[in-house]
Amino acid sequence: MLLLIAPAAAVLVLFQVVPIVIGANASFRDWQLYNPKETWIGFQHYASILSDPVFLWVVLPNTFLLMFATVAISLVLGMALAHLLNWSFPGHRLVQTVILLPQMIAPVIAATSMRWTFNDQFGVVAAFLRQVGFGQMSWLAERWPSFLIVIFTDAWIWTPWFALILLAALKSLPREPFEAAQIDAAGRWRTFTHVTLPMLRPVIGVCVLIRSIDAFRTFDQVWVITGGGPARSTEVFSIYAYVETFLNLDFGRGSAAAIIGALIILVVAWLMYRTIDRLTNISR
Repeated sequence: MLLLIAPAAAVLVLFQVVPIVIGANASFRDWQLYNPKETWIGFQHYASILSDPVFLWVVLPNTFLLMFATVAISLVLGMALAHLLNWSFPGHRLVQTVILLPQMIAPVIAATSMRWTFNDQFGVVAAFLRQVGFGQMSWLAERWPSFLIVIFTDAWIWTPWFALILLAALKSLPREPFEAAQIDAAGRWRTFTHVTLPMLRPVIGVCVLIRSIDAFRTFDQVWVITGGGPARSTEVFSIYAYVETFLNLDFGRGSAAAIIGALIILVVAWLMYRTIDRLTNISR
């Protein structure tokens, strides 16, 4: 058995464990890529990052706002699409294929398309707004319009993922509770809130947990659309760590930022897991 898992274990150690150990070691050292002294400085990088106003009041709020907003929007839209696809109607397969298209596009390509779509000079949205008399709007020159575009892009990419998993869950639900609800003359909304939703709690919980962890480390969409701007106002955790490491060439500080982010998402994931486990037990 050990020989069978040895190749996978070797890949895991070489490409996951070893880089984490190297990064953790670098976070305690004065390790700048243009002058790698590698002097041991202890927790100075951690103290500097945790006292950085940009990290505390811009990066972390943006990261959690992006995580909660995109997960909530994707979940609601995915649930609606899953119910739509659960019905049988003409063109069902075509609609299902079209809905899944965003999931088949690379996030970088999707973000680039959105950036051009909302371009204030050549974008389709800007041209439409000029036609209806709203004038020219600089979407990417202000914080909240830029951030809303990032949220919209991320939700557009991941809504099909929620829809696909929730659709599979809907098709696997037993029919008896729904038949009992019909006998009791329950309406569609009451059936959804009192029958469908409780039975879908375990699946929803797992989807939200996985997607939240992934949304916390979102990089592609933010970097392509805003680059963290304007003036670092849309910067999230992954952008902060990238800038410190590869633009400022401070490997030690960037590694410390990555470790702090890993610890934060570890705590958040644990709390979410406990909540999901409780909800699952209640649904049973």
